[in-house]
Amino acid sequence: MTPPVLNTERLILRGLSLDDAPLFSDFYASDHSRFYGGPAGAEQSWRFLSMYTGHWTLRGYGPFAMQRRDTGDSIGMCGPWYPDGWPEAELTYFLRADQSGQGFAGEALNAVLAWVFGTLGWTTTMSAIRSDNLPSLALAKRCGAVADGQAMIVPHGLMDIYRYSPEAA
Repeated sequence: MTPPVLNTERLILRGLSLDDAPLFSDFYASDHSRFYGGPAGAEQSWRFLSMYTGHWTLRGYGPFAMQRRDTGDSIGMCGPWYPDGWPEAELTYFLRADQSGQGFAGEALNAVLAWVFGTLGWTTTMSAIRSDNLPSLALAKRCGAVADGQAMIVPHGLMDIYRYSPEAA
């Protein structure tokens, strides 16, 4: 499966590639990666990149790399995935710390929401978010998600579920 390319005003959302290995290495070296199974070294971050990239083959959809149009830099990841142990498909996302506060994550998430509801025909989706991941909670709410209980997510434990609907997107 070749991922499509989604374009926004400031971003190109494209399939992940080996060019994104430095992004993953930097992100998984950060403390914020604790919400995504990190921190992790370069070898493990490469495995995370491989896992997300392979999702396209296994499910026919997966996360996109967020690439800035103006610089060409990879600045994060955003997209759907559905790993074993999750109660349903979800939208996952992360952004390099030095890119936060500029609206890039919301721009990417809104484009992905339009894609999953429009192209994939989903009628709902969610993000599983730890209650102490305040930036992720704020982003989900800004993009129209509403609290929808909690779920046990292996191996992360009890997580808050934030639900998106086509009407809110």
